[in-house]
Amino acid sequence: MAILETLARTRLKVTGVVQGVGFRPFVYRLARRHHLAGWVCNTSQCVEIEIEGPPASLDRFINQLEQEAPALARIDTVVSRAAPPQGSAGFAIRESRYLAATEALIPPDVATCDDCLADIADPGNRRYRYPFTNCTNCGPRFTIIREVPYDRLHTTMAGFGLCPRCQAEYENPEDRRFHAEPTACPVCGPRVWLEEGDRRLDRDAIPAAASRLHQGRIVAIKGLGGFHLAADAGNDQAVATLRERKGRVAKPFALMVRDLAEAERLCHLGDLERSLLLSRERPIVVARRRPNTGVSPHVAPGHKFLGLMLPYTPLHALLMEHAPAALVMTSGNLSEEPLVHANIDARRKLAGMADAFLMHDRDIQVPCDDSVVRPVDAAAVVPLRRARGLVPAPIYLPLKSEPVLGVGAEQKNTFCVAAHGVALLSQHIGDLDSVEAFDYYRQAITHFKALCRQDPAIVAHDLHPHYLSTRYASALAGVRLIGVQHHHAHIAACMAENRRTGPVIGISLDGTGYGPDGAIWGGELLVADLAGFTRAGHLSAVRLPGGEAAVKDPGRMAAAYLAALYGEDFPTQARRLGLNYGPLEERILRRQLAQGLNSPLTTSAGRLFDAVAAVLNICRTRTYEGQPAMELEMAADETEDAFYPAAVKEGPDALVLDTLAIFQAVVRDRLAGVPVGVIAARFHNSLVRLLADACGLIRDRTGLSVVALSGGVMQNALLFTRLQGALAALGFEVLTHTLTPPNDGSISLGQVAVAAAQIEKEGEKGERAKGLKIRIL
Repeated sequence: MAILETLARTRLKVTGVVQGVGFRPFVYRLARRHHLAGWVCNTSQCVEIEIEGPPASLDRFINQLEQEAPALARIDTVVSRAAPPQGSAGFAIRESRYLAATEALIPPDVATCDDCLADIADPGNRRYRYPFTNCTNCGPRFTIIREVPYDRLHTTMAGFGLCPRCQAEYENPEDRRFHAEPTACPVCGPRVWLEEGDRRLDRDAIPAAASRLHQGRIVAIKGLGGFHLAADAGNDQAVATLRERKGRVAKPFALMVRDLAEAERLCHLGDLERSLLLSRERPIVVARRRPNTGVSPHVAPGHKFLGLMLPYTPLHALLMEHAPAALVMTSGNLSEEPLVHANIDARRKLAGMADAFLMHDRDIQVPCDDSVVRPVDAAAVVPLRRARGLVPAPIYLPLKSEPVLGVGAEQKNTFCVAAHGVALLSQHIGDLDSVEAFDYYRQAITHFKALCRQDPAIVAHDLHPHYLSTRYASALAGVRLIGVQHHHAHIAACMAENRRTGPVIGISLDGTGYGPDGAIWGGELLVADLAGFTRAGHLSAVRLPGGEAAVKDPGRMAAAYLAALYGEDFPTQARRLGLNYGPLEERILRRQLAQGLNSPLTTSAGRLFDAVAAVLNICRTRTYEGQPAMELEMAADETEDAFYPAAVKEGPDALVLDTLAIFQAVVRDRLAGVPVGVIAARFHNSLVRLLADACGLIRDRTGLSVVALSGGVMQNALLFTRLQGALAALGFEVLTHTLTPPNDGSISLGQVAVAAAQIEKEGEKGERAKGLKIRIL
């Protein structure tokens, strides 16, 4: 009894990213260091610990638990409760336990660590040149998990029984593979092979694949989250053939490069770019290209930048030892279809694109594309696609709610599950405009909800009635639907990831969003908090001739802007600019623009960029979403600082930013022979100045001094950095996206944030109503 009185016992519940990151072995070693007894185990909600020993030792243990946690871990809460001491001896890792619900957070996939790279490079190591080497500090996580808690049994590694040597490492608390769930070796783990027609090569498959790439052939490579299509980036014919087979006319390809030295050879890299390339997330990093590097012009036609990534699995590292130093590494799919991730589907769907297949037999449970980020200055990074390495890392909301599902937008779709102040944003799904994409979207939501052990009864969706995501939400039974306006969702996403509730001035610039008035919004200034918004301003409205046809044809948008300025004489002005419409097309355009037939009004910033790109003959044929705006940015002379004067006018319900005046000045300069690069820069500068002026007027009326920037146009680094600078110079605090993309990839986050805020507001009204009733009685 006297011994027990000198002991204390504590029960701990640790939440956050604490599974699949070496947390249990860390706890084990920490307990041993302090000579403490007890146990640790994963549950479907958290990591549970019972720890017993002298009170001073327990205090040191708890302090170091938070201070010295593994690098991949993120501890959100540690809840402790005293328990009666048991006089137990030893410390154990117990079997995982299921609980009724889950709050356990699933870790993202992690690039191969230096220790594992050293293992595969060491001829004396039993994992020498083994392409599936990993440990608790690296390797697959999200892409192989079938259910929680995160144990080998619940991953796609379940079918690979551990050999005695791997089992010994797995059970040895002093080994870095202690409870590393995907661990394996050449004896017991997955295998790689090369398929070429009817032939299969099991030995030296990776060098053989590299040889095919040197020969100018296209190889489908099964990686961590799906298949890539790879080609020698320096081989013009190989890259052109890949474009033709994939149906990708001009959209830039990403490159995987052998090492940082090769990345430096191809692009100008600052400290930020280097740190991103070497980070454990290993995203594609958009960096300014150097001239005359030998990269095929077909890789990124007309672009000043290249998207680079370093090898992030042992398979990639081994391949790049033998392959050309820079490879095109693009998603294994037909353009805009879901990423292929299963061997059987690769053989069927990629057969017309790949000459050979580098396969393996570790199944991919969750396909996950590469993440893409764009540094825009020495310190700021704009995420363009949030996927491998970043998903499903949690995003912490500024308010709590019951579980909510946000179903996202139609393009660049993601969905989001949020509960109790934590949002889990899905991997990039893509555009929901094909049967295959929509089927995958539904399957992915089902799997994600199962991992979260959440089946939200509240579903937030876009207002556009024809979005497939909206139709998906509408078809769900027994749920409450909350419609969220598209641009409000953009601003709400920016606020949410900055843990703000508003109100703010929101600038939301993109291509298309359904307005409550039935118009096509897209150049919006909102006064918004998370629960609601008012439309404070917008760009000039013009017709969208032919609806979706104009979205895909920059020349039609040029006609719309010319008609808004010059009326029925717009074809004459168009011809002066080199824009020619056939007789039938001209008649149709005249009628549509005069009568509004199938030509709704739009304030879209994206369509303004399209029109300017067409007038300047920078891009008159759009082959992918956002192409005209991207090429307009690339064409701009970054040394030009002049602008076109334009006013902010009073409209009937909101301020109107006179973008027609800017467009008219663009036309005038074009006809006067001003260089295209100068005009493109002046256009950007003018839009920046106009937006900043409008924010100043809104501040005068509302007193608000915080501006949130969102929408796909904020991917434009020239506009983004100059707008941010102009607003800061006026004394505004500027909120930007740093965790999620400003494009539609963040819409689902905004949807759950708005739904949570509206529910909270309803609850406050209910409480006030209860209080009022009591006072009356």
